[in-house]
Amino acid sequence: MTSDNVESVSIMVPSGMLGAGFPEETITRGIALGADVIAVDGGSTDSGPHYLGASKPKTTAAAVSRDLRLLLRAAAGAGIPLIVGSCGTSGTDDGVDWVAGIVADLLAEEGLSMKVARIYSEQRAADLKNPLEAGRIRPLPPLGDLDVATLEDCTHIVAMMGHEPIAEALSSGAQVVLAGRATDTANAAAYALLKGMPAGPTWHAAKIVECGGQCTTNPRTGGVFATIDRTGFTIEPLDESAACTPISVAAHMLYETANPFQMREPDGTLDVRDAVYTALDERRVRVEGSLFHHAEQHTIKLEGARITGYETMSFSAIRDPLILADIEGWASLMHAVLTHRVEQTLGLTGEDYAYDLRLYGYNAVLGDLDPSTEPPREVGVMLLVRAADQALATAVAKVANPLMLHLPAQDMDYLPSLAFPGSPAEVERGAAYEFVLNHAVDSLTPTAMFRTEMGEKHHG
Repeated sequence: MTSDNVESVSIMVPSGMLGAGFPEETITRGIALGADVIAVDGGSTDSGPHYLGASKPKTTAAAVSRDLRLLLRAAAGAGIPLIVGSCGTSGTDDGVDWVAGIVADLLAEEGLSMKVARIYSEQRAADLKNPLEAGRIRPLPPLGDLDVATLEDCTHIVAMMGHEPIAEALSSGAQVVLAGRATDTANAAAYALLKGMPAGPTWHAAKIVECGGQCTTNPRTGGVFATIDRTGFTIEPLDESAACTPISVAAHMLYETANPFQMREPDGTLDVRDAVYTALDERRVRVEGSLFHHAEQHTIKLEGARITGYETMSFSAIRDPLILADIEGWASLMHAVLTHRVEQTLGLTGEDYAYDLRLYGYNAVLGDLDPSTEPPREVGVMLLVRAADQALATAVAKVANPLMLHLPAQDMDYLPSLAFPGSPAEVERGAAYEFVLNHAVDSLTPTAMFRTEMGEKHHG
């Protein structure tokens, strides 16, 4: 890949996640400011392992389609590329195809002709056995050494690409790049690195813009616009009523990083210890002094999820002041009575199922980290049962049903009536997943684990 002799590259990031929405006028402004590329993240692991395990998107198709329509129009009109990373939330092949299908429909509806690249990042367990046996896969904290059985247990495995597969697709003429799982920064950094911008400012800018307006004084107003050059980058909000300040920009290095001064990418480590943040005016910030240390060994992170059981949830509400005066005592009684009743009626022991009893409005969020000092006015009791199959989880929840509705406190001489929010009280949540892969692979090449297909056709 060859770089052009350009002096700067301007990146428009419309929002922190595709489908989150943004004001249409902010896109118009970004184009007017001279955007060279539009980049947006399409996924995250923030909402837990379900989306990877089930290979389903978190966002609704209507929201993704609305955002993409505006972005495709803007990119086509300005003749600039559009990059979407981590398509379909988790970046599985299904996620890439899902977004590609929406793009194909929109291009047809809008009468646009754009060359689309789809980059697939999903991995087969069988293909990872050789690097595992060769010692090329190592754990990242807090996980331990990986074994083949864990790979085979995963319903889906993705590799997290850096900028290289995206840059390769762009250099091959792609006008729309739909990438599987990628680092949050890779989609924003790829075009600038392809055009020869220095790695330090590029990766630092990509980190700051990754979540759109989160680095501004008003994150609700949309995205940001960053211009990277030979010595640093300048950043401003797309919405003229919002501002970037040195504090709002520098603070984003605290977000989702183990070290606020250094951040690892597949190709190396961003180092902002000597970065200087300067307010150019009330809305724009200039950043200089960022460095990037290229690693001797390129690495790719693996993410994988497996089914741990099936869940059924029940919820009731308590306003009885006698129960609320000692809600922890009532919860302990519920545990004891429910455990006994499940063994008595279903013949199950603690090895056959598990459950949580969470007291919302009392301590469900922080538990013992923030003990309550006075009785709550009301408490929502959530029972979450997990078992090897759905029927078993629901059976346990149904055993709990009369207790969730009428269990009296230890010293009560009457039967209280608690409140279910709906009927039936039990909600079957389906398969529950857990992340089991947080490991790094020593890459043979930066693109070897990824597959790119060009054109507007569907993958399959």
